[in-house]
Amino acid sequence: MQPDLTQALDYLDSQIIGKQHQIKLAVTCLLANGHLLIEDLPGMGKTTLSHALATVFGLQFSRIQFTSDLLPADMLGVNIYNTAKTQFDFHKGPIFSQVVLADEINRASPKTQSALLEAMEENQVTVDGSTHPLPTPFFVIATQNPSYQTGTYPLPESQLDRFLMRISLGYPDLDAEKRMLKESISSSAPATSKGAAALSTGQLQDIQRLASQVHVSEPILDYLLKLVNQSRDNSEFPYPLSPRASKSLMRAAQAWALLHNRDFVLPEDIQAIFTSVAEHRLRGSQTDYRDDGLLSQRLLDITDPLAA
Repeated sequence: MQPDLTQALDYLDSQIIGKQHQIKLAVTCLLANGHLLIEDLPGMGKTTLSHALATVFGLQFSRIQFTSDLLPADMLGVNIYNTAKTQFDFHKGPIFSQVVLADEINRASPKTQSALLEAMEENQVTVDGSTHPLPTPFFVIATQNPSYQTGTYPLPESQLDRFLMRISLGYPDLDAEKRMLKESISSSAPATSKGAAALSTGQLQDIQRLASQVHVSEPILDYLLKLVNQSRDNSEFPYPLSPRASKSLMRAAQAWALLHNRDFVLPEDIQAIFTSVAEHRLRGSQTDYRDDGLLSQRLLDITDPLAA
């Protein structure tokens, strides 16, 4: 692993204590040029992780607080008539950032949620018939409250499928929470400058290109496709994995392998990222919040990598 990438992980570990695996998954999602959905109870560190990711990779950050009265124009931007020029000027909305935190995304109306679809898929937005490119890299981190909480709208399956990964931070263990409390009452806060901007935007894009070039052999592709097809051929999975999910699995496995100092993908790489990539797709939008990973684990159990 590149020294700067190691430094970035160390910084993130200092900001979100005791969640090394979830941090690696979040970085993997960024390196794979995907978008991340963080689903958890309030106060678990979702926003802290989002801001830390932008800080350590030197990316422009904006936060959009999704509420029931948020309109698409509030997020995308709006054309305003310029009397001096006798023409309309486009005023960019907060989505024009390299890292966009869509906070509590399922509290906004379906109309506003759907305004993100073009941005997440095509890295552009269309306003009044004009198309505007978004910055690169472009990374959406959406936080979602459990569906049983008041005032939430379920994300449609088409939007869930555009998130490469879904993770949940969960409660920290007692040792990690004790360390967090000690640091919060300490006279000196955790040093942020040491890990801040560990990589430039150019370095991050170079690593993203390296991740896309990690070798995936024919047997590994066969194993991945067998996992996907099991979800389509078995009635116990009501929401089968799409071709977009297949691409997401491959890209995430490549980035995970690179994060672990390899230029080739192993079956263990697919297994490591499989729940984060597949579970939210398999469950769909009508299932109550759960973090057990049972459906994705069931797919792994019934698919033998040696038989691929």
